[in-house]
Amino acid sequence: MDVGPVTLFHGLVDDAGLFPPTSLPMAEALERHRTDLAGNNPVLTHRFLCPASRLAELRAHLTFPIRLGLILDTPDVPSPGDVAVELVEVRQPPGDSPAAVSERLNPLLPGGARLFVEVPPGNHTFPPHDTAPPGSSPHDATRPSPDSPSPAALPGSSPHDATRPGLKFRCGGLTADAFPTAHDLGAAITHCVEHGIPFKATAGLHNAVRHFDPALGVDRHGFLNLVLAVCAAVEGRDPVLVLKLTDVGELVRLAQAVPDDTAGRARSLLVSYGSCSTKTPIEDLVALGLIAQWPSEAVGVDLQDRQRSDASINTEENA
Repeated sequence: MDVGPVTLFHGLVDDAGLFPPTSLPMAEALERHRTDLAGNNPVLTHRFLCPASRLAELRAHLTFPIRLGLILDTPDVPSPGDVAVELVEVRQPPGDSPAAVSERLNPLLPGGARLFVEVPPGNHTFPPHDTAPPGSSPHDATRPSPDSPSPAALPGSSPHDATRPGLKFRCGGLTADAFPTAHDLGAAITHCVEHGIPFKATAGLHNAVRHFDPALGVDRHGFLNLVLAVCAAVEGRDPVLVLKLTDVGELVRLAQAVPDDTAGRARSLLVSYGSCSTKTPIEDLVALGLIAQWPSEAVGVDLQDRQRSDASINTEENA
């Protein structure tokens, strides 16, 4: 069945149902995950995120095979037993670096797992990037010369090199100052594109489109903005302009115009983002007309109505 630009949205959403604001009990979270597996919607990664501190509880409830993303909240990396661990995610300690964290943890990772180190974009040093003049459109930014190599394809920058740590960026939090600015997040994206570093995102990405949250007095980043910002960066354009867009029609037009090659390169870098809801991202994309409704899924909620409702949520995903 046609789901629209499959490459752009395929395997985008990790299952973070154990984390706030949903905070499902383990048994309920696994039952939802089982249902999602049966539904097989291609927007979902069908990867279950679980804190390391709850791994024993997970194994006690588990009755079917899963692909696990382990959120390291313990001093050591626990043995997963017979659970297949794909990713291990950990916050960078103050004063540390992703390289130092990787050197310390890589020998301890379960076989085949890749490390992602969470760094705060606003407090990390990234190379500067050019920005287009104020008020310009994302379409107006200068594209690189056809003879120039793509930033995502520079020598030695393969995103598939599992010996290098990926990065992880938090896009929101409990207070307004927990949300990185579009410039900080754009600098993080540009850094990853220029250096071929895969990255994940988490928290704050409750809806597809950037919108104002009156409860916190801050603009929430949209996951569609994020995906399209990475596309802009791999084409040599400024991601900040796209991160700031709130015009739904413009974002939809941008998504529909993404070339397959750009989508593939962008998604080789943007691995996924954790969402406590596995339904809302799909509903948003269907409401925007960017994917077709998947069999057995009902979508009857207006996008803007849901955004107004979600604005009252003042807790964030910790995955």
